Amino acid sequence: MRPLIRFATAADHVVLEELERAADLILIEHFGARSWPPPTSNEERQDAPGFVLVAALPSPADEHAGDPATPVGFAHVLEVDGEAHLEQLSVRPEHARRGVGRALVVAAQEEARRRGHRRLTLRTYADVPWNAPFYARCGFEESAPDTDFLRALVGVEERLNLSVHGRRIQMTAPL
Repeated sequence: MRPLIRFATAADHVVLEELERAADLILIEHFGARSWPPPTSNEERQDAPGFVLVAALPSPADEHAGDPATPVGFAHVLEVDGEAHLEQLSVRPEHARRGVGRALVVAAQEEARRRGHRRLTLRTYADVPWNAPFYARCGFEESAPDTDFLRALVGVEERLNLSVHGRRIQMTAPL
């Protein structure tokens, strides 16, 4: 079943924080993490420059879909200093491995291209199978932070101590 991808509405933003928290549980379990940074608040996400796409399952016949208007995944793309950066990709665990994440990445790439960006960057764990290897299959390659904005993201990750769980990398996909 193909997910329906659309721009997030104000009503969608209410569920995105919880959706990100649910998706983070997979990483927390994978790493055996005792602590984890909280998800981006709904207010912060709505106020950030850029766009948010959500994925909903169009068929209410799917017993796990519930209301097809309810997001089962989202992609949050920041637009800062001329850069398009995939800040967050989250899919509810019960909807993982059904093409939702890939559909969101493709839609984010298309929207960033439509907005005039020449590349889409992201930061992720290098050795988590559903992180860097997944993004590589979506056309991303490991790259070095080459702008002040992208270098600042490395500093944010250091303050959050994300590298305690594994090597963090930047990846870039040409648009």
